[in-house]
Amino acid sequence: MTQRGTPRSGYQTNWSNTNNENIALPLKVGVGRAHAHHGEFLQGVFEGDDGRLYRGLVTLPLTSQESLATFWPDERDGIRTRPANRTKAARAAALTLEHIGIAGGGGELTIESPILIGHGYGSSTADVIASIRAVAAAAGVTLRQSTVARLAVTAEGASDAIAYSDQALLFAHREGRAIEHFGGEFPPLLVVGFRDGSGRPIDTLRMRRARYDSEEIGVFRVLRGLAYRSIKQQDPRLLGRVATMSALISQRHLPKASFSAVLDIARDHDACGVQVAHSGTLIGILLDAVAPGAAKRAAELAKKVGGVGFKGIHTFAVNAEARIIQ
Repeated sequence: MTQRGTPRSGYQTNWSNTNNENIALPLKVGVGRAHAHHGEFLQGVFEGDDGRLYRGLVTLPLTSQESLATFWPDERDGIRTRPANRTKAARAAALTLEHIGIAGGGGELTIESPILIGHGYGSSTADVIASIRAVAAAAGVTLRQSTVARLAVTAEGASDAIAYSDQALLFAHREGRAIEHFGGEFPPLLVVGFRDGSGRPIDTLRMRRARYDSEEIGVFRVLRGLAYRSIKQQDPRLLGRVATMSALISQRHLPKASFSAVLDIARDHDACGVQVAHSGTLIGILLDAVAPGAAKRAAELAKKVGGVGFKGIHTFAVNAEARIIQ
């Protein structure tokens, strides 16, 4: 097996490109990264260009935490992972090798990540996308973001939009494709994030899918339009209202016991709104990052939510040149 620190630059395989030409493709040690997320601004059911309804979401990126994957190619078949239980990441690596035309390729995949599992940070998706990028880097191949997203969904059944980094888009998380690109960046925000209640992890694989009724689907249609407008107009308060309404709908399907108290705290501190992880324990209070005194208000909010017993409190910025007061 290839030893760490001494990648076998002579290890070659054949890659068939779109012109059906066989090219000798050397595999080297490849590294990939992918950041976490903090739940969603919006999640529900939305109409696609084909008129069908798709489950979709708008991801809230959390770039301060990331998964780091390193792929060490060797001549053995199959993907071995360290830690050994990262089966989704192994599947993603194998799918990536197959996609770029390396049949029967193998190697060792190491994953280092501080992202907590089962709370809505997207830990498994971060591992999967980092692994896809590591294998592509090992082959010297640049993959389109849409390809990375599709491979990720194939590997784990459902994903989120972090393959697109911090781009603002409505993403079909079970099909692995964009429903709508909003064509801009998120408005500048400070987010005071924390975990709800007991903070027990949620097994998303065993969760029942939310069954939205026709009234909720009609609301999602309106929220989609408002989310688009908030991006175009760079309006954090409008995006905060979208997030709050989506979180209120989520309460009917995955209720958070302390949600009403969080709404009261947000109103008392003139926040833009509240967002949640629709399949996790995370809650975030959203502030306009360019408003006067935003950093101070975020610090006061963090102190307040800590004083009433919430855990995992952290403040982060989204598309903002803001100072965070700890």
